[in-house]
Amino acid sequence: MVEMPFNINATLLFHGRERFFSATVALIKLLTNVSSTKSIDGTYDAAGQLICLLQLFSVMEVFHGAIGIVPTKVLPVLMQWGGRTHFVAAIVCQIPEVQKLPTVFMTFAAWSLSEVIRYPQYALNAVGHCPGWLTWLRYSAFVVLYPIGAIFGEVLTMYHALPYIKKKHLYGNLFDKLPFSYYSFVMALLACYPFLWMMLYMYMFKQRKSKLGRRGERKHHSGPKRRVD
Repeated sequence: MVEMPFNINATLLFHGRERFFSATVALIKLLTNVSSTKSIDGTYDAAGQLICLLQLFSVMEVFHGAIGIVPTKVLPVLMQWGGRTHFVAAIVCQIPEVQKLPTVFMTFAAWSLSEVIRYPQYALNAVGHCPGWLTWLRYSAFVVLYPIGAIFGEVLTMYHALPYIKKKHLYGNLFDKLPFSYYSFVMALLACYPFLWMMLYMYMFKQRKSKLGRRGERKHHSGPKRRVD
């Protein structure tokens, strides 16, 4: 067996800690903007570029899964990374008209909150000191946050972006040589999105059952045995 030239647990701990602090900063920026302006119009101006940068760098999780330093399937992680990166980098960052939509705030808030919950568990689990309640929270919060971010956030934002994509002929220089436009691509993506989202959602439920069920079994087997008289 070839020894890795780095400490895997230390790498995962650093990654989880950095992501937690970055997501916390993004969430604070979002909430501070709402508190100070009494509006969500400034969502993108407050935290959009930071969230876009964080999403781009989350490709590291695809890399971690691909080389086997975390026990996860690469395809679901790649699908989520690709979908979110396309949403924020190709649409929200490029179309100012959609940046003030309530759906953008919903998406960014759901993403940031889920990462604030997820990455402490990710980091602490890497060093074997994760409390049970945090594991439960990580594998339960997505039940609400994922539909808010993906369906009520991403899908509705892309739908509202369609007229601007068509009017601006967005990415026309890239798609002119193809038999379809970027507008048609986004239309097809919207048609497929609910099915792709459901695949990922069901995969997360399988993960939840695996992680929390295994934890419950360990707790049951390690609990005190009753004396039978």
